[in-house]
Amino acid sequence: MTTNRPILPMGQRDRLLELQGVDKTFNGAVVALRRMNLTVNEGDFISLLGPSGCGKSTALRLIAGLARPTAGRILWSGGQGTGDLGVVFQEPTLMPWATVAQNVWLPFRLRGQSMAAVRGQIAEALDLVGLGAFPDAYPRELSGGMKMRVSIARALVTNPRLILMDEPFAALDEITRQKLNNDLLTLRGKIGCTVIFVTHSVFESVFLSDRVVVMAARPGRVIRELVVDAPYPRDLAYRTSPAYAAHCTVASEALAIAMEEAA
Repeated sequence: MTTNRPILPMGQRDRLLELQGVDKTFNGAVVALRRMNLTVNEGDFISLLGPSGCGKSTALRLIAGLARPTAGRILWSGGQGTGDLGVVFQEPTLMPWATVAQNVWLPFRLRGQSMAAVRGQIAEALDLVGLGAFPDAYPRELSGGMKMRVSIARALVTNPRLILMDEPFAALDEITRQKLNNDLLTLRGKIGCTVIFVTHSVFESVFLSDRVVVMAARPGRVIRELVVDAPYPRDLAYRTSPAYAAHCTVASEALAIAMEEAA
């Protein structure tokens, strides 16, 4: 399953996809996005940060192909292939009647591949998220954090070029959330994936990301992009560092402006 894609310095990364002047209007009246431009490069960890209703989740749905732009274009470098994309939603969305391994098998099942043919890839994905000992467990037997790990394993099992994550840790307690933040960065370092991560948390966005894209609502649009130049891996020492505090201050100020523009 795993392709260890090297994560290059930001200035040396090839383009993965681009949103060019993307609009999204619902029912001919509600403008969710207007002229959104965003470049995503191989190996980026981008957080979309903004107030409720600013179009963060809409942007993810458009990138995922779950909806179509009203105007503008989304261009993949070299085109988008099968298995290039993994998605993690706010809720784990696991099938309660299926085991952990069967839930992770779902992307392959939808392609007509038998579980026997991909059992090794499933086991590897579960090992990567720390659930190698739980392939036969059912969702009801798992904690909230473990369920989210299953969802992440399902998203990465096809070795996608890009993983979209829509507030995946929002419903978890702070201790579990910080642990999964740490584990997510470790996972990214191992497989070299590109991540677009939706969050309302300034602190989470700064800890995880090398780019924080701040959005304002009505209509949804990018108003500022912040580069977080702290090296990876990041740990507790970074969370308590002056550099982290400084980046959080800048992001908080940008978010305050976004909220004023949405008022």
